[in-house]
Amino acid sequence: MTPPQPTAFTDESLYDQDFYLWIETTAKKLKEGRLAEVDLANLIEEIESMGRNEKQALDSNLIVVLVHLLKYKFQSNKRSNSWKATIREHRWRLTRAFKDSPSLKLYFQEFFWECYQGARKQASDETGLSLDNFPVESPFSAYECLDEDFLPD
Repeated sequence: MTPPQPTAFTDESLYDQDFYLWIETTAKKLKEGRLAEVDLANLIEEIESMGRNEKQALDSNLIVVLVHLLKYKFQSNKRSNSWKATIREHRWRLTRAFKDSPSLKLYFQEFFWECYQGARKQASDETGLSLDNFPVESPFSAYECLDEDFLPD
C-alpha cells in the first residue's frame, strides 16, 4: 500500500484546507527570505488575531480574579482555599502576560472598569446574590487585583 500523497495547494487554498501546513510553509518561506512568496493577507490576519487573543486572555483572567475577589468579600462565610488558589493562579497568568508583553499593562488599565462590570454580573450569577449587592465601582484597585498577598476583608 502506498502512503497518501499530499495534495498540491496554492498558499491561499492551503490556508483554508490545511492551516497547520500553511503555518509551516509560511514560516519556512520567512526563514528563507522568500518574502514575495508569502501569503501576506492571511499572515496579517493571523498576526492581528494573535493580538486580539492576547487581550481576550487578559480580560478572561482579570474577570476570574475579580469574580473570586467579589465572592471572597461578599460571601465571607463561604470562603475556601480553592477560591484563594484560583485567585493566585489567574494573578500569575496576568503577571506572566505582562512579563511577556509589557504593553498589555496599558490595555489592562483601559479595560479594568469594563472587566469589572462583567465580573460583577458573573459574581451575581454564581452567588445568587442580587447585582445590587455588588458596587458599581470596583472595591478593588487594579494594583490589588495583581497583588499576590491581597485578599479583601
